[in-house]
Amino acid sequence: MEPLKSNELNNNSELKNARLNNGSSPLKPSAAFVGASWMTLLIGMTSYCIGLYNSAMAYNEKGYYFTILLFGLFSVISVQKSVRDRLEGIPVTDLYYSISWFSTIASIVLLIIGLWNASLLLSERGFFGMSFVLGLFSALAVQKNTRDLKQFESTNI
Repeated sequence: MEPLKSNELNNNSELKNARLNNGSSPLKPSAAFVGASWMTLLIGMTSYCIGLYNSAMAYNEKGYYFTILLFGLFSVISVQKSVRDRLEGIPVTDLYYSISWFSTIASIVLLIIGLWNASLLLSERGFFGMSFVLGLFSALAVQKNTRDLKQFESTNI
């Protein structure tokens, strides 16, 4: 009976590893992709903040747009993490998963509403929108790369 139990445990751990790795070993993201992701995150955030600094808005408006940027960055990272956790079989509650998606959508909608009602030129509105989207997308890529690198290092030790 003992060999059967130990074999059962072996099969369970192999099944878990296969599920985590989707049947293959994790691939290390290239240095170019990691660098490009970090660079686009810095460019998106910096350009958005420079645009805020140079705009003729009141300080409370600038604070609103800066808060939306931080809220959006945090929420997309949370969505990426919860989606990836679910794919890898790590338990994520439906409540957290839903809140992550809701907060991401809310940050985008709040930016759109703010820009729609702002007394800015159309080019300035577009600039803030594109900088925001660049920041959100690159935050997803940075989170993905960070997680992929961590997983690669933990399996290749």
